[in-house]
Amino acid sequence: MSAHLSAPAVLTADAVLFDNDGTLIDSLDSVRRCWRRWSEEFGVGAARLDEVGYIGRPAREVIADLLPGPEADAAVARVQQLELADAARTRLLPGTEELLSLLPRDRWAVVTAAARTVALRRLSALGLTVPMLVGAEDVSRGKPHPEAYLKAAGRLGVAPNRCVVVEDSPAGLAAGRAAGMHTIALTTTHDPGELAADVLATDLSQVGLLVEADGSLALLVG
Repeated sequence: MSAHLSAPAVLTADAVLFDNDGTLIDSLDSVRRCWRRWSEEFGVGAARLDEVGYIGRPAREVIADLLPGPEADAAVARVQQLELADAARTRLLPGTEELLSLLPRDRWAVVTAAARTVALRRLSALGLTVPMLVGAEDVSRGKPHPEAYLKAAGRLGVAPNRCVVVEDSPAGLAAGRAAGMHTIALTTTHDPGELAADVLATDLSQVGLLVEADGSLALLVG
């Protein structure tokens, strides 16, 4: 389903599941910087790195495509070391702090392809604490497979069809749809035409929240 910026919408749910990079925070420059340095250190050309694709993918998956051998563990450890060292060089995206402050702490989670330590370091550097996070180590299959979102819903004790996924990438949105969840696409990193979701927004500043009398969450988009 294609989404439209011009049509305000209300999505009702019991939990909200957020991607991190490109959704809550802008870490794109940091990710590019770290992977470029990694590629130089491990002798992987920049063109090959771009061909495989590394934005929004678990480091272990990327490296399995590039160095499927005994170097893999050291390569994963090094890129995570670089990302941890660079974690403070990120910024909150518009609306993030405001929306998260309104959500009950037991009703939302972060679901990311990044390693848990990297994701938590980036968030804490920006003054954010999260009630629950599903990271790369928690799943065997990354987005667009629905495993990570289904795991987050299970940990929150919420049925998948009562969750809303907020994502910036086609793969992440595909994972949310495959999990049977409602989806909000943010145009922070991709063109609107690349994003299939129930509703589209420029960023989280266009998403408001009401906690209904029965405890359900009404997300006002647009």
